[in-house]
Amino acid sequence: MTAFDEARARVTAGTAPTLAARMVVAEMTPEERLWCLDGDAPTWAGLAFLGGGGYNLAPFVAAAVERVGFPGIRFSDGPRGAVIGNATCFPVSMARGATWDPELEERVGEAIGRELRAAGATITGAVCVNLLRHPAWGRAQETYGEDPHHVGELGAALTRGLQRHVMACVKHLACNSMENARFSVDIEVDEIALHEVYLPHFRRVIDEGVASVMSAYNSVNGEWCGQNRDLLTDVLRDEWGFDGFVISDWIFGLRDAPASLRAGLDIEMPYRMVRAQHLRDALDRGEVSWEDVDRAVARVVATVLRFDDVLSAPVAEGELGSDVHRALAGEVAGRSVVLLRNEPVEGAPVLPMSRGARVAVVGRLADTVNLGDGGSSDVWDLDCHTVLDGLRSAVADVVHDDASDIARAAAVAAGADVAIVVVGSTYVDEGEYIGTTDASLTALLPPGDEPEVVERFEAWLASLPPTTKPPRLADRPKGFSLGGDRSSLRLSASDVELIRAVAAANPRTVVAIQAGSAVVATEWIDEVPAVVQAWYGGCQAGPGLVDVLLGEVNPSARLPFTVPVDESHLPAFDRDATAFRYDRWHGWWHLARSGRTPAFPFGFGLSYTTFSLTDVAVSAAEEAVLVRGLVGNTGDRDGADVVQVYVELPDPDAPPRLVGFARVEVPAHDEVAFELTVPVDRFATRDPDRHAWRRPAGPHRIAVGRFAGDPDASVTTIEL
Repeated sequence: MTAFDEARARVTAGTAPTLAARMVVAEMTPEERLWCLDGDAPTWAGLAFLGGGGYNLAPFVAAAVERVGFPGIRFSDGPRGAVIGNATCFPVSMARGATWDPELEERVGEAIGRELRAAGATITGAVCVNLLRHPAWGRAQETYGEDPHHVGELGAALTRGLQRHVMACVKHLACNSMENARFSVDIEVDEIALHEVYLPHFRRVIDEGVASVMSAYNSVNGEWCGQNRDLLTDVLRDEWGFDGFVISDWIFGLRDAPASLRAGLDIEMPYRMVRAQHLRDALDRGEVSWEDVDRAVARVVATVLRFDDVLSAPVAEGELGSDVHRALAGEVAGRSVVLLRNEPVEGAPVLPMSRGARVAVVGRLADTVNLGDGGSSDVWDLDCHTVLDGLRSAVADVVHDDASDIARAAAVAAGADVAIVVVGSTYVDEGEYIGTTDASLTALLPPGDEPEVVERFEAWLASLPPTTKPPRLADRPKGFSLGGDRSSLRLSASDVELIRAVAAANPRTVVAIQAGSAVVATEWIDEVPAVVQAWYGGCQAGPGLVDVLLGEVNPSARLPFTVPVDESHLPAFDRDATAFRYDRWHGWWHLARSGRTPAFPFGFGLSYTTFSLTDVAVSAAEEAVLVRGLVGNTGDRDGADVVQVYVELPDPDAPPRLVGFARVEVPAHDEVAFELTVPVDRFATRDPDRHAWRRPAGPHRIAVGRFAGDPDASVTTIEL
């Protein structure tokens, strides 16, 4: 029996995992303990493997110590599916955020967790909850939206689902919402903004029991996040009580080996890089202690022990790309489509359209598998269906034009009953950015690899099961996407020209936008009767969208961000910044404060039916606020509405908050009761002098409505 086997037995018998972990660490040699503090792969050989598609071929192993039986961790990324093997590609997180449905997101997490285990991973970085401060952020698609409460609830739901099968890692702590400058920018943020806006969603996921946290590349208030003691120890561990382990972001996630260990970062990922070069000398100089080493290793071992029942469970066959998971991906794709506009033409709305209609579908993206970012969230799904695929499988009379000739596309559209124009972005336009960075970062790389580590790594690579690279990626450049942050929130000039030409040719035109976040549509939207936000919809993007267009699915999605009339109405965004200040005002708060009316407000979405909110009652107890009422469906179709609860605090300088929401299914011509319990700590404010939370007191104005700023909301003032 190895030391780790004995520790597992002790935990089963009732020993605390932290105590059992210390016993395992005590059995390790100094070299083995240091080995646990970074990834197990060699840097240069690992980079060559990564550049050749390795991110999708195998998990990244760290902290494995065979002599004592410790398996370490086996990391694979997310969040739109298992980024290893030929897994199921789900719609991107922003699309799932638009469902406003934590229960659905929990089901997605469970499916992804099953596939991760089947592919050999034991931990995933799928839980990305960085706040969408500005929709130009290149990785907007990887998070859930602009509001901390909404993002936190969806992230917690994903964590619950995932952790039935693997450990989950929440990322990137903190204030990581600029892509091109992520390796160099310092974010200045005061304590109130940090704790009330940029950290609550992280804490929500910590409270859900997430196993691990990934630090961000950027610095916060002058210190790199991978070695930021204020974040990794003072807040994360001492204030929040987090008892899992912290890993760095990939390759350039820390700059100073001893500083990162003292700050509370446990594993440098994914290679033997900065710490392997410098930590032993730092120990000899007394810049860091062996107690620091042992504490970090024990946190990793203890977390794996806490998840032993999950990680020891048998792995089911046939999980990767299973029919059940593909059906779920299709359900999510349909449930995520936001109906933004549906004006009548000749007395009737364009949508839903008839299955017997002659349909023209045009645009460069109509027959393109468009899954989103080509970086660390890329999923090698082999069975993906476009909008054209979805239409051809459901509608008898479909004509298609790729719009390489706009006049020809307009002529094709003119002969149809309904024209669908598919426009938007791809991984080339937005996504993870691996491009020009600070040249000084190359100094962090080691001069060479350790031969024995390379030998073990190559033997491991030879043992990997085969994975098929999707043919659709044949023309994609090697390495990660160069999309980065968007330079504009508007569609390309060619997309706008296509929309106008088709709308002029066919009055029953529907525009379907594929993108990761907000698209400003002011210059063309009044020329078309119907618009849907269709996101990067995963492997079943086409069938899911078509279900909505045909009315098989009544749209119930709501925007997880604010769409402005003009980009100038948003806070400043500089994708090349080296320093930037974050405050409490972005998204719907920023527009309301500046008196700007949005094109589409946060939480907005249309349906093929209509709803009412009646009999709303708000009452306060000692530890919670109770919100009750009735959602009525006043139309002819079954549907679902999203009840949203907002609060204005007594402090006139404080932004209002979303503090609760619920998706409510209501049959046609019926009404369903809802009840929301809102803990009073969601009304608390940060006291920067005490570095603590101030319990809410005084009058709080509660608005229960259907989107932020809803003029028809029911408003009640309560005293806390």
